[in-house]
Amino acid sequence: MSKDSAVLNMPPGVAIHAPVNAAFAEILSVEALAFVARLHRAHDARRRELLALREARQARFNEGAMPDFLPETAHVRATDWTIAPQPHDLLDRRVEITGPTDRKMVINALNCGASTFMADFEDANCPTWHNMVDGQINLRDAVRRTITLEQNGRQYALNDKTAVILPRPRGWHLEEKHVTVDGQAVAGAIFDFGLFAFHNAAELVARGSGPYFYLPKMESHLEARLWNDIFNETESVLGLRHGTIKATCLIETVVAAFEMDEFLWELRDHSAGLNIGRWDYIFSCIKKFRSNPDFCLADRAEVTMMSPFLRAYALGLVKTCHRRGAPAMGGMAAQIPIKNDPAANDAAIAKVRADKLREVTDGCDGTWVAHPGLVAVAKAVFDEHMPGPNQYSRQRPDVTIDAASLLDFRPSSPITESGVRNNISVGIQYLGAWLAGNGCVPVYNLMEDAATAEISRSQIWQWIRSPKGVLDDGRKVDVPLFRALLAEELAKIRPIVGEPAWASGHYASAARLFDQITTGDYVEFLTLPAYAQID
Repeated sequence: MSKDSAVLNMPPGVAIHAPVNAAFAEILSVEALAFVARLHRAHDARRRELLALREARQARFNEGAMPDFLPETAHVRATDWTIAPQPHDLLDRRVEITGPTDRKMVINALNCGASTFMADFEDANCPTWHNMVDGQINLRDAVRRTITLEQNGRQYALNDKTAVILPRPRGWHLEEKHVTVDGQAVAGAIFDFGLFAFHNAAELVARGSGPYFYLPKMESHLEARLWNDIFNETESVLGLRHGTIKATCLIETVVAAFEMDEFLWELRDHSAGLNIGRWDYIFSCIKKFRSNPDFCLADRAEVTMMSPFLRAYALGLVKTCHRRGAPAMGGMAAQIPIKNDPAANDAAIAKVRADKLREVTDGCDGTWVAHPGLVAVAKAVFDEHMPGPNQYSRQRPDVTIDAASLLDFRPSSPITESGVRNNISVGIQYLGAWLAGNGCVPVYNLMEDAATAEISRSQIWQWIRSPKGVLDDGRKVDVPLFRALLAEELAKIRPIVGEPAWASGHYASAARLFDQITTGDYVEFLTLPAYAQID
């Protein structure tokens, strides 16, 4: 045992299979682990049942079925009801910044002028053991306003006014392999949520705020019901008033778009609205309908929020939320400021402004950015067109939500060699950084996370197998073509990322993994095989 190791008292049945130093031991206290174990024992069996239901529905999609609105919940959609009122510090969420939970990012995100900070344990984070527990330390210190950092001779500390923190735990499909309860790995979602709530819920309430969360990648209102049951139990055990916990659901799967009313209903006392999770939504469409010979999307760059299926989804979300008195949150601007190229930077900023103008005029109550430098840009657009704290009263009676619109998957062309190459390069660069412990990576002046890497590999997987996977020059996308381009793109990455990044990354391993998950059987999430390769 090293001098930095700590001896932990473990609750019965709990084991940690990773190093624990003194700082980690403060987060992984016997009381905190007992709380996580309690949630696991009460709810993990149901989580596994719901994952099995996902598999069963995917099997029906593979046979040609398509989603539709649920007849058994028609009464939820037809009747009038609203969610519980929002707490005061969630009424104005006009600009939300997202990012991982490393210490510098947490301080900068809280100080950048955004309304809220989606502190990400999920797609913008690589779930190494260090990242997951260190992130909990950083958020604990941020809640108590004691977080500081000295780096390269510079001091970082919190401003007087900071953003509201909304952690995003991992999705239901991911496990925390380093912690077991009764010999079974704990769900990453329960680990992330449980530790944050245990250490911070009462402190946040005492400071006039509350424990607020983002919930990712759900595919059914039954999965939202599971979260609601966990919230109820957490409030009871921690002595919180019912409804103290609030959560925003990311509608980032195509099946969830057919259950938006139901998501709000299940979480109605705990709901903080819905979010337009555009990148994961595109990935979900490819994943769900990958075996359908009639389904095919064009190059990723051609699939914009003005594509019919995405337009219907975004407008439908606004209408659904506002009917229920809920926040409708816009999506991510992935652009990042471009240094040393004023013309390119101006073009990128213009795209951000146009995207945010579309959202605010659609009726969104706020939006996401990935970089502090874009907060003022997005805020200016929302300030001009949304003078009040939100737009809940904007009902959008002009919008009709139907299955045909949600499933209008245009454009289906063009598919180009350039598009295939871009997918390969993005996938390798992202996975290379991810395997080195970084889950949020700038690639070609866009901030890429796991969702965009998922689009990249899923598109190529589907193009290879689809009769519609044909390039605009007539060549069929197939395994030999993919592998030839993969080798060429890997060779280009070293000078693109530079020697330090190349040396610290795992790009050759990333290329092998990208090949495996593109040419082999479809993998539901690339993070599942990738997780096996990190500590």
